[in-house]
Amino acid sequence: MKLQGRILTLTTDPAALRAQLDGSAPADSLWTTPLHFGVNTDAMISGQACTLGYTGAILGPWFLENFLETVRKDEVRNGGFQVIVGGDAYGSGSSREVAVVAHQGAGIELVVARSFQRIFQENMVYGGMPFTTDFTVLDRLNNGEDVDLAELVAELPPFFRQVAEAGGLLEYGKRWIAGELDPWYSTEQPARPMNVVEKIVAARAWSGGRGEAGAAFGLSSVAPGDQVLCQAAFRGMHEYTAGMCMSLYEQAFGKAPVHDPSQVACFEDHFVLIGEDSVPDNVKRARLEPARQLAEEMVAAATEHGLRLHGPGRPLQAGVCHRIVVEEYGRPGDIIVLTDSHTPTAGVLNALAFGVGSTAMSFALRTGLIPVTVPKVVRVLVEGDAGGLLSPKDLILHLIGDPYFREEQWRTGPTDTCVIQLGGSGLDQWNVDELSVLTNMTVEGGLMTGVVEPCAPLRDFLRERRGDDMADRMVAPDEGAHYERVIHVDLKDVPLTVATPGDSRNRLPLSEATAVPVHNIVIASCTGGSLADLNAAADVLRGRSLHPGVRVTVTPSSAVVAKAAEAQGLLSMFRALGAVVSPPGCGSCIGNGPGVPLPGETTASTTNRNFDRRMGAPGPVYLVSPAVAAASAVTGRLTDPRSLPDRGA
Repeated sequence: MKLQGRILTLTTDPAALRAQLDGSAPADSLWTTPLHFGVNTDAMISGQACTLGYTGAILGPWFLENFLETVRKDEVRNGGFQVIVGGDAYGSGSSREVAVVAHQGAGIELVVARSFQRIFQENMVYGGMPFTTDFTVLDRLNNGEDVDLAELVAELPPFFRQVAEAGGLLEYGKRWIAGELDPWYSTEQPARPMNVVEKIVAARAWSGGRGEAGAAFGLSSVAPGDQVLCQAAFRGMHEYTAGMCMSLYEQAFGKAPVHDPSQVACFEDHFVLIGEDSVPDNVKRARLEPARQLAEEMVAAATEHGLRLHGPGRPLQAGVCHRIVVEEYGRPGDIIVLTDSHTPTAGVLNALAFGVGSTAMSFALRTGLIPVTVPKVVRVLVEGDAGGLLSPKDLILHLIGDPYFREEQWRTGPTDTCVIQLGGSGLDQWNVDELSVLTNMTVEGGLMTGVVEPCAPLRDFLRERRGDDMADRMVAPDEGAHYERVIHVDLKDVPLTVATPGDSRNRLPLSEATAVPVHNIVIASCTGGSLADLNAAADVLRGRSLHPGVRVTVTPSSAVVAKAAEAQGLLSMFRALGAVVSPPGCGSCIGNGPGVPLPGETTASTTNRNFDRRMGAPGPVYLVSPAVAAASAVTGRLTDPRSLPDRGA
């Protein structure tokens, strides 16, 4: 590759960015300026643009639109940029593989960054986008050198190299099905003590045999950095991704049957709320029709391949995919994958659950396999009393905002991954709904996932909801297992915590944010719309009134949750207070439903991600617990529920 175009350096300075776009600043003069931390997938390609389709031709013009409120539509592609440069945690956020496609559609041929987030990095490998963390490549290109991109491939771990050399993951999958491949890793490793994640991976790793019919699974041990193929149990897609998944599937495998379709489901959840009355008309005009087309693609594919289908008016219950996976599908010890970054929600079930891109899902649908880079594991042992108010949302915001996780101090190599393994008696005071917030939001800390050790709330949940405590499937860590670090958390040391606008890792004690006025309160999503979440908000709001300058949106996370909340009188109470109560769905989190910020509004939301414009419009978004959201709705500013006057006072 020779540098024939331009280099775009994503700095933190809008003026420097504008100078590059206008051609008034040479790129090499910017390489030592502060690079933007956590350039995220919502900045790369907005939720609105994602409704339009999934090809480079469609998405390229929208690449980086509104980044730092500076980049205009089609400005990168028309500017002749060939290389893009970012800082740490490049590719934070969604599993949407269209973020990589948007790069390609905008003419980007190489991505250089200090570090990459796992899903985005895998999507680059599987989609054929060259990348590196070696900044000397920029000097070589700028000096006129013809850089052989095969050098970059040669530096990748063994499985990634094989995929690149095979022409992509789906071509690799064809060879596996044909019985042409053997494991590239030793299948005779000695046994050793393992943590929960390693035990799950080892039990499900491909150990030999050829193709679908003759494959065998199970290794004595695995270690961090190993790359293996594993049996996937449940696999899932939603409307944003299913069309691309099945298009890739049919291009590679034609009409071949999906592997074990009983363990696959499609979820109509991300678009179902766009048409609600409280959604601004401009959002409906921009998103509703193309979103319906994507949903129709998913429904058609599900029907043709005999896949389970969830959604309003569909055969199976409506709701956010992650909540339904916990309620109905996930099991301890399983490997669970969905084309959504918040798949770690199901890690609350003592499962290894993580998000993947569309190519990886297409591979998994046909082969039943998913590639796994064995992660480093940090064990977090939680003790102490939450006092009935401190929530898992506060705890996870506190954890991922800690410099150890925010700065990825666990990282020693560019393809390292990391998981939080949660244990300790402090978990026993929360139920599975509440604990799932911990695992869900590990991805917001740049982590692969979170997994909960066997605990009483999980056993109770499985017994009550599944009629079986699944004790024989529970995976406990071995004595003497290796951890990258063991962190002991006493809940008395954890404050009520908020995430300030721009990134979920921007933690701040609530006590330092109580002067922030808020106008838009959203109680929704896979981290804020469970029955436990609605009860927590109701406990604060009962007997009180909403501040006149505040509007409130409440969205249950599943039909099961909505039915229970209605039966308990929660939804009628929210309505009586003046809140908008919507049907179950996922839209508020990504600007596809009620709760889109209006001009001039500041939002306090129980969702899990507060990237700029992610909720569908400009305006600062603070992430809070349901109790803090409810208290803030009473006062019109970020508020500690304990500071509210007595009811009726």
